[in-house]
Amino acid sequence: MKILYAFFVCLFLVSFTNAQERFLTKKGMISFFSETPIENIEAQNNQVLSIVDASSGKMAIAILMKSFMFKKALMQEHFNENYVESDKYPKATFKGDIIDFDNITTSEITLAIKGNLTIHGKTKEITIEAVTKKTDEVIEMTGNFFINLSDFDVKIPSVVKNNISEKIKVSFRLYHKTYKK
Repeated sequence: MKILYAFFVCLFLVSFTNAQERFLTKKGMISFFSETPIENIEAQNNQVLSIVDASSGKMAIAILMKSFMFKKALMQEHFNENYVESDKYPKATFKGDIIDFDNITTSEITLAIKGNLTIHGKTKEITIEAVTKKTDEVIEMTGNFFINLSDFDVKIPSVVKNNISEKIKVSFRLYHKTYKK
C-alpha cells in the first residue's frame, strides 16, 4: 500500500512540475521594415528576451532598443536619438496571452497572441498571429504584424516625412527552450 501511495505522490509531483514549466529564449529575433519610395529602412535585433509560461499560456518579451542593428550607422544613430529616444525609453515590452495555448502540438498551427505592447513609453493592446509548434523541449513562434508609429508617439520630422513610413512591418522568430533553474 505504501508503494502505491508513493507512486501516486510521485505522479502528482511530476504533473505539477510539468504544469509549472517555462520556456525561455535570450536570442530571439525581431526585425522591422519601413518601405518608402525614397529609401527602405530595416533593422534586426538578435538579443530579444522572451519567456512562455506553459501552465498559463502567458508570454512576456523584452527588447533593448539599442540592440537593433542597421546597415547604415547614421540610421541607427537617428533611430536611437531622434525617434525611439533609447536613452529615455531603453526597452520595448510585450506582455500577453497565447490564445488556445493548449492546442499547440508538434505540427505548426497559427494562434493568436493578445496583449499589451509598450514602445516609446506608450502602451497599446494588440492581437497578432504566430505560427507555433511545441515539443517537450522547445516552443517555436514566428510571424509578423504592423504597427503605426503614431500609436506610440514616435514623431517623424517633416523634413524626412517621405523617407519613413508611418506603418512599420515587424517580424519575429522566437525559439524558446525549456528553462531549468
